[in-house]
Amino acid sequence: YSHAGGSVFRGTIADAPDFDPSADAETLYNAMKGIGSDKEAILDLVTSRSNAQRQEIISAYKCSFGKDLIDDLKYELTGKFERLIVSLMRTPAYHDAKEIHDAGVGTNERCLIEVMASRTNKQIHDMVAAYKDAYGSDIEEDIIMDTSGHFKKMLVVLLQGTRDESGVVDADLVEQDAQDLYAAGEEQWGTDEAKFIMILGNRSVTHLRMVFDAYEKIGETSIEDSIKSELSGDFERLMLAVVQCIRSVPMFFAKRLYKSMKGLGTADNTLIRIMISRSEIDMLDIRECFRLRYEKSLYNMIKDDTSGDYKRTLLNLCGGDDEWGRQSTTSHQLLPTVRPAPNFDPAADAQALRKAMKGFGTDEDTIIDIVTQRSNAQRQEIRQAFKSLLGRDLMKDLKSELSKNLERLIIGLMLTPAEFDAKMMRKAMEGAGTDEHALIEILVTRSNEEIHAMNDAYQNAYKKSLEEAIQSDTSGHFCRILVSLVQGAREEGPADVERANADAQELADACNAESDDMEMKFMSILCTRSVPHLRRVFQEFVKCTNKDIEQIIKKEMSGDVKNAFYAIVRSVKNQPSYFADRLYKAMKGLGTDDRALIRIMVSRCEIDLFNIRKEFKETHDASLHEFIQVETMIVSLSLSSCGGLWVCGHCTAVLGISRVY
Repeated sequence: YSHAGGSVFRGTIADAPDFDPSADAETLYNAMKGIGSDKEAILDLVTSRSNAQRQEIISAYKCSFGKDLIDDLKYELTGKFERLIVSLMRTPAYHDAKEIHDAGVGTNERCLIEVMASRTNKQIHDMVAAYKDAYGSDIEEDIIMDTSGHFKKMLVVLLQGTRDESGVVDADLVEQDAQDLYAAGEEQWGTDEAKFIMILGNRSVTHLRMVFDAYEKIGETSIEDSIKSELSGDFERLMLAVVQCIRSVPMFFAKRLYKSMKGLGTADNTLIRIMISRSEIDMLDIRECFRLRYEKSLYNMIKDDTSGDYKRTLLNLCGGDDEWGRQSTTSHQLLPTVRPAPNFDPAADAQALRKAMKGFGTDEDTIIDIVTQRSNAQRQEIRQAFKSLLGRDLMKDLKSELSKNLERLIIGLMLTPAEFDAKMMRKAMEGAGTDEHALIEILVTRSNEEIHAMNDAYQNAYKKSLEEAIQSDTSGHFCRILVSLVQGAREEGPADVERANADAQELADACNAESDDMEMKFMSILCTRSVPHLRRVFQEFVKCTNKDIEQIIKKEMSGDVKNAFYAIVRSVKNQPSYFADRLYKAMKGLGTDDRALIRIMVSRCEIDLFNIRKEFKETHDASLHEFIQVETMIVSLSLSSCGGLWVCGHCTAVLGISRVY
């Protein structure tokens, strides 16, 4: 995402074709003539023209009727609906200026923070000029008069509209800024606020995103967490808003919209301001962020929370129920946390590992450092070198030297991905009970290629096919779903629109069938179609039924079948978010599900663990780092001092793979 919409149009309101301002002016005049007014005609016209076109309508209205359109609208309409329509008629710059003026700094700092943190340089300059024109005073002077301290200083910096927008990034400066921010906050007593203001107020978006990543590496904590612990009050809120906008303007607005509607009552001013100001910039992206974060579409939330003509106008600005489409988060670049080590020397690593395990006691730190800082392919070379140089089996040595979870984790990292998946499937099925969640998680999230490799590895290790193992360990529709997935025959390629419509209709029809037929129909589509195609199907399903497919699955199905289909839908919509949720469940409550924690961290660290971390932070307001530290350390404290060592080691190793870049 760009800082404020960027060059790609992602709005919901665009120029109307065949536009005739005089005809529109006449339509509005007629809608307000006589007793009462035709509110529907007004809202339909206003929300189907762009802001630039609305300015032409205002001029045409004055030319044709010698009257001020905004005055007439104010006279004819009332309440929130009047506020919304009149605000739509103002230019963006005058709308921003009025919002800041009306907030009358001192009563609504949050409005001030939202506007100042999210606008581009040009939007700020236009707003400053509009404020001067509308109120005859200087916005900077007014803000200086009404605010104080570091909050005031940061607002003044933002008001200059001088953020670097060149897009050029200097790697040395990134490192320097990250060090400076760390030194200004976490590293000393008291905080050097001026450093935070200078860097966060002026550097480019791309630059700051890299600074935040570098900061997290230095401080092992996110910039947000540091701001929360170092700053306070309105200044803290402003700095957090700036950071959120640097990371993703649409996500910032999605959160603001959600907060404006959740709980008792609606913060209508916030709702109106955001729906208007983003409708021609990035409303589609905001809707997508909203749906991903809150498992509910913005459209439905507005529908449930508002009423009448006010509701209809907002829904027109929203532009429709959530589109699951090409811009889905899961199609963004996937980022690992473990990458191949530069200057890699397998022989030296093999010798270092041998040395760490020789003699009395084991140097766990060295083992953790080497294993978590090499890619899987490099670890396979180390295994080979260990055998060639020392005539020993590295896996056997590690097993005898390490214990419990640390051993599980390190061995998991040393296996190839296919061997590891096969072993995890085996563990999920051996013994008395079956870990159905593990079976679902693995089969639902692996590609065809990964499933084929896992099948081969399973056959090789256990002299039995994985399909046979599943059939002897599970039953009924759940067994059929797993067997279907283990074929690794999911279609690949883009969505076929016509077929997606037909699939959505079939799923909708199946909802009225017997439960057996319904489950078979869901299986035939959910287990076989490509991911982009299924996204399209889910989007069409909402249009057919006015319900999300998850709601139907939760309501109409039960047990493992429900869990399997639900996992498929979640994974298709946003796989990193699905894994973030699984990690949260593995660690919350009493005791940690170490097997799930290890399985996910090991299997995703070279694929998308960075994305999973971001989703975790977004959803649970805590970093995955903190969570792992807290969850694994608590166990160590509850054990005797010597027995706790493996947990600390296990913790360090898990953090190793979630942190390395």
